[in-house]
Amino acid sequence: MIDCHVHLIALPDSSNGCYVSPRMLRRLFVRILAWIRGFDLSNPAAANFAYLDLLFRELDRSRKVKRLVLLAMDGVYDPSGGLDISKTDFLLSNDYVLQVARYAPGSFLAGVSINPQRRDALAELDRCAEQGAVLVKILPNAQCFDPFDPRYRPFYKALARHGIPLLSHTGYEFSLIGKDQSAGEPARLRTALEEGVTVIAAHACSYGLGFPEPNFKTFQEMALRYPNFYADTSALTLPNRVRTLFLLRRHPDLHDRLIFGTDYPLPVLSYPALGSGYRKIARVVSPFDRQALVLESLGIQCRDFSSLKKLN
Repeated sequence: MIDCHVHLIALPDSSNGCYVSPRMLRRLFVRILAWIRGFDLSNPAAANFAYLDLLFRELDRSRKVKRLVLLAMDGVYDPSGGLDISKTDFLLSNDYVLQVARYAPGSFLAGVSINPQRRDALAELDRCAEQGAVLVKILPNAQCFDPFDPRYRPFYKALARHGIPLLSHTGYEFSLIGKDQSAGEPARLRTALEEGVTVIAAHACSYGLGFPEPNFKTFQEMALRYPNFYADTSALTLPNRVRTLFLLRRHPDLHDRLIFGTDYPLPVLSYPALGSGYRKIARVVSPFDRQALVLESLGIQCRDFSSLKKLN
């Protein structure tokens, strides 16, 4: 399979065009991740190489997943369409994602990120499409724009013309410092859907705050209304999103709209498979395989990303 939701992470160096704010580097989860993985935050080149090496090793030991869509992360833009670095916590450049995907095309695919608020959004989309991007990732909560805004219709029309899916975060955002959490409501993706874009709602539309799950009804309604609406399975084993996993278990009618994804490097937990082979799954080393096995243990089937996008 292809994992459609894997984050490429990099510290800024002299050539990769990335940015991490000082407040982001101070966040506890960033320092814990760096400590667990042995990344030296004071040596960007070494840390970036170590993360790529880790991705190769994780992919090599997976028996179920053989390609990863690596995701970029665009920044926040001001009303004139210029990058507002003061409000941007993390920027992973499209150039870096495209470069990594070119380096190992048999393993990695480029998922670029384009904030439609930027003044050159259409030109950037054309450029990335020409260089082989297979999807566009947005995170409206942290990128400070409303995806429902009709001003972005030209951007969505261009996405549909290129045949590139749009992967959008849904629900609350915790990893980055969120601004307007309402921008993560899945219903706000209707403008893109109406323009013919194939939309993938990340985290299966889960709300991200545990119980209840008000977005699940929206998922059902949008799946009925829009044949181009899908959702990925990323992060669904985490405690704040796991209820959606059990709701999906009871709704096999939605499985045809699910795309396999993990949200790596966030952890994949095996406890949702309790009573369904939990001990065996807990011993699986590969996070990609663990995600697939948890889904299988619950009877949840999902599509592969390649069914939505023709890939080389």
